Amino acid sequence: MPELSQESERGKALLPFGAAEVTGPSMVPTLLHGDRLLVQWGARVRPGDVVVLRHPFQQDLLVVKRIAERREGGWWVLGDNTFAGGDSTDYGTVPEELVLGKVRFRFRPPAAGQRSPFGVVRWVLVAARPVLAARSASRRLRAR
Repeated sequence: MPELSQESERGKALLPFGAAEVTGPSMVPTLLHGDRLLVQWGARVRPGDVVVLRHPFQQDLLVVKRIAERREGGWWVLGDNTFAGGDSTDYGTVPEELVLGKVRFRFRPPAAGQRSPFGVVRWVLVAARPVLAARSASRRLRAR
């Protein structure tokens, strides 16, 4: 599951925006290991949004997931990679107070050793993107 650096939360009280780094594969293809995120702390969330939250069982661990739907007791969250796990199918609904912020923007650092002109142009075109809400966030949930 994508973990986020605790440093990403350090400036939360002072600024509405903060940075985080993704580790792990559970949000592939939307987010890759090593992606940097711009997070809006305390933003209103809705189904389809990618959010940063505290893990319900390890509250010192920050994770990034997509909101699927509201359920009794909180939010049902899912990773975009159905094979990675580490979402509400494992730990149930996430209480609203554990959802810390909404991911607004993603920056993908260049790959190590990327030197070809074509590779650099390709990286420039995909390196920075807004993270948008999915149209059908609960598609995977309905399919079960």
